[in-house]
Amino acid sequence: MTRVLGIETSCDETAAAIVGRDADGAPKILSNVILSQIKEHAAFGGVVPEIAARAHVEALDGVIEAALDEAGLALGDVDGIAATAGPGLIGGLIVGLTTGKALAAACGKPFLPVNHLEGHALTARLTDRLNFPYLLLLVSGGHTQIVHVAGIGRYERWATTIDDALGEAFDKTAKLLSLPYPGGPSVEKAARKGDPTRFAFPRPLKGEKRPDFSFSGLKTAVRRLASELAPLSNTDIADICASFQMAVAETLSDRVARSFSRFRADYPELVDPALVVAGGVAANATVRRTLEELCRREGFRLVAPPPELCGDNAAMIAWAALERLERDMVPSDGLAFAPRPRWPLDEQSAPVIGAGKRGAKA
Repeated sequence: MTRVLGIETSCDETAAAIVGRDADGAPKILSNVILSQIKEHAAFGGVVPEIAARAHVEALDGVIEAALDEAGLALGDVDGIAATAGPGLIGGLIVGLTTGKALAAACGKPFLPVNHLEGHALTARLTDRLNFPYLLLLVSGGHTQIVHVAGIGRYERWATTIDDALGEAFDKTAKLLSLPYPGGPSVEKAARKGDPTRFAFPRPLKGEKRPDFSFSGLKTAVRRLASELAPLSNTDIADICASFQMAVAETLSDRVARSFSRFRADYPELVDPALVVAGGVAANATVRRTLEELCRREGFRLVAPPPELCGDNAAMIAWAALERLERDMVPSDGLAFAPRPRWPLDEQSAPVIGAGKRGAKA
């Protein structure tokens, strides 16, 4: 069994995990330890980079030890060590990357710097043994993309957001409504008691041929409505959340549908095409249900990892590294690899600059 220790510190979760394969080659998560920093950041309504980096320094050694204990292994038993090298908050990346390099050098093990987005992209192969190729809808706090996944390291971005990422839109909506951090789960919880038909929020870019996303207008519509209705009752908040969530789900469905015909044209012989949804927002039940309905209509199979593997975790980092290790795709300069706060999964596609943005979205 090939076994890899993965480390994840790109944002506000300190995580370590060990993955491997059974005797028959089936992927296996031997341990997956995640220490959340929600309490540290809750008072600020969002992640404070300096606090996150300090918390990683204080917790990471213990988290790695816990992952090894849970797997029943010593550090010398693993075949490789990996850490998220980007994209993410630079302070957190430095902590995880430096720790991973030090452990690898001390034990004489290969070190693999991993793209956090590749971890999300390959999670479905860990959980569902999915074969290439497939479509990926990546929806997280910092990214909203449709990616053609053709193989390890073979990624082509077909669509991206021209302004806010979807996770950002959830967080900003929660903050507007004075809901607790983290915003995504709070909006979903409030939406369960709400009427998704009460407010007719826009479905940005719906019907346009380009498959890209936009969420700033939807966020603005929420802000304007909240101002008009102020002071908001609990019913108002629940209905706004439910209506916002439905607008998001239907927007995703419309945008993703644009890519299905292109995928079928590229792979006419594929009898069971798959759409993978990954990233923190992939844990949202309404989003999953809407995408399931779309896939059913269009003849695609929806593959969504379990909620605990949708957010940031080290199992996906270890798995991405294991996939590369098994293919002898270990970088010769791994120990010299520098952290990359911006690291697009597809480095060939031109950056997209949306209205109101000063820089490019990865």
